[in-house]
Amino acid sequence: MSGKTEQRRKERQGSIIFISHGGGPWPLLNDPRHENLINFLKNVPATLISPSAILVISAHWEEDSPAIQSNRHPEMLYDYYGFPEESYQITYPAPGQPELAADISAILTRDGIKACLDSDRGFDHGLFVPIKIMYPAATIPCLQLSLLKSLDPAEHIDLGRALRELRQKNILIIGSGSSFHNLRAFREPPTQKTTAWNEAFENWLRDVMTNRQLSEAERERQLTNWFDAPGARYCHPREEHLLPLHVCYGVAEGPADKVIEVEYMERKASMYVWSI
Repeated sequence: MSGKTEQRRKERQGSIIFISHGGGPWPLLNDPRHENLINFLKNVPATLISPSAILVISAHWEEDSPAIQSNRHPEMLYDYYGFPEESYQITYPAPGQPELAADISAILTRDGIKACLDSDRGFDHGLFVPIKIMYPAATIPCLQLSLLKSLDPAEHIDLGRALRELRQKNILIIGSGSSFHNLRAFREPPTQKTTAWNEAFENWLRDVMTNRQLSEAERERQLTNWFDAPGARYCHPREEHLLPLHVCYGVAEGPADKVIEVEYMERKASMYVWSI
């Protein structure tokens, strides 16, 4: 790739992004521990395309086979508990887009992936927490794609790869999870050892996602075997919050163009943007 081509690529706006969405609804409650994350979510849309629709792969939805939210007017799904009462009054009245849901289902089916439409599923907090901060007007149609209950990283890369033709459409694809997700750790102060694990995994992930010296076969191999990375199981006792990244990578089929690191709840997390 020539220097000029690379520069043009960097100047293009992102159409695929993996975000860390924080702890439950706390970002929408202006929790001071999430200040860095809130600021990131407010500012990042300026670096992204102006989409006609937003597709969110949420860490909070798992099915046996890929499910696509097909409601025209999705309701709210408060899939958390023990939070302040106002967190159960949050609304995000963005419209759905059942036509796009049907298109995505057809795309997956053509690729040999059995998919289904779900007309009952509401917006879970993997969508409404970050998207309400990013796009508060709630005018852009939104829909969600589920993870697979298998939690198989290779299957999630393949799921993303099957959706690669969406890169040609004016759709913003958001993987909503977190590069760090250990609920027990969030309730405890960090120690020298746990901070080292957090930083080691972040360093590994940043290198895998952005190192252009890696072949795509090697990048995919490392992502598939992510649990062998330093600090992996401390950062992800269960991997559902990491797997939206695998789907994003599958769609992009290449290294991320940009990485943004933030700290919230005394832990480091990273976001990845692809400009396609």
